[in-house]
Amino acid sequence: MKPMGPVPPWFAAEENMLLIGGCGAASLVDEAGDTPLFVYDIDIVAAQVRRLRDAMPPALSIHYAIKANAFAPLLERMVPLVDGFDIASGGELGYALNAGMAPDRISFAGPGKRDDELTAAISAGITLNLESEGEADRALAIAARLGKTPRLAVRVNPDFDLRGSGMRMGGGAKPFGVDADRAAALARRVIDAGADWRGWHIFAGSQALDPMALIETQAATIDLAARLSDDVGASPPLVNLGGGFGIAYFPGDERLDIRPIGVALDDALEKRADILKSSEFALELGRWLVGEAGVYLTRVIDVKQSQGETFVVVDGGLHHQLAASGNFGTVVRRNYPIAIANRFGREPSDEPVSVVGCLCTPLDRLGDKVALPPVKVGDLVAIFLAGAYGASASPAAFLGHPPPRELLVG
Repeated sequence: MKPMGPVPPWFAAEENMLLIGGCGAASLVDEAGDTPLFVYDIDIVAAQVRRLRDAMPPALSIHYAIKANAFAPLLERMVPLVDGFDIASGGELGYALNAGMAPDRISFAGPGKRDDELTAAISAGITLNLESEGEADRALAIAARLGKTPRLAVRVNPDFDLRGSGMRMGGGAKPFGVDADRAAALARRVIDAGADWRGWHIFAGSQALDPMALIETQAATIDLAARLSDDVGASPPLVNLGGGFGIAYFPGDERLDIRPIGVALDDALEKRADILKSSEFALELGRWLVGEAGVYLTRVIDVKQSQGETFVVVDGGLHHQLAASGNFGTVVRRNYPIAIANRFGREPSDEPVSVVGCLCTPLDRLGDKVALPPVKVGDLVAIFLAGAYGASASPAAFLGHPPPRELLVG
């Protein structure tokens, strides 16, 4: 038997049927038309935003990184909840604008922006987070052809990383951003070219559960922004501190306590250098805002035995939930929280089962030797913490299976 991660505490049952947003899982499947199905509870997202605002300094802006989940109805409901969207492609630019986010509240990062993407962003008045000197040259040339003043920030590859992060985005050689020792020179060039310099984007890592690591990284980021701004000789309009807040996916993980982070950040901003006194500061979060609000529902197609082991075969798989299969950013495969939605809360069997998907690859394993109540064909399997990097980060076209359904509740 192998342990599972913790089910978020707000999920309950009525007559042993899992409730999501107050609705039974089976009725949600009926409403959507079939499984596999992602269900997102917007009330959980709104509660996360409120919790964050309550804990952080009042003036801090909250940006949503839509790569975590770009489901259109979710984005529309996110617009009034947050202060901006962060995007990473021309496609996401369209999603953000269609959702109703104001262009001057959208920023565009990513190391491989095509000329057509730069053109669309500059035409719309989006802030470009420049990833290199070459990208700056292309953006300035495109803006000149359009007769537009581009909004340009500089993404910095910091000389430190986020300790204990799941994915390290800074420190050492990276494809992301401009090395810290060249960032000020690029910002000066942007200003001298007549662009609207929007400041710094400094993202050191993601998926950290240690408050002290995040506190240290935020303090280092503010110090770096001050040094770079002194070198430029100008106050940045915005310092994007990145994100990095993690959620508790796996056995032994504890939910991140954001209260000490907010206290430390408030103190750091109070003591910030004079050149940053007029600057706006923002956090850019994706997973932390929406990850715990999602449940992936998939139906049991078969229950079979092989060499003394029981396999529960479902109609979903890694083509929708790559992260839960252990093939997205993890070194050692561990189990996400899983339950039988139509027997939620029932005592598990003594016999471990492995939940596997419908794909012809041994990688398609959603639960490895987990404890579940007795499983039957037709049951609904629920995989929690599915609100981020599920549908948005999985190989949906693999083997020609249809994409998952998605539903917003609340």
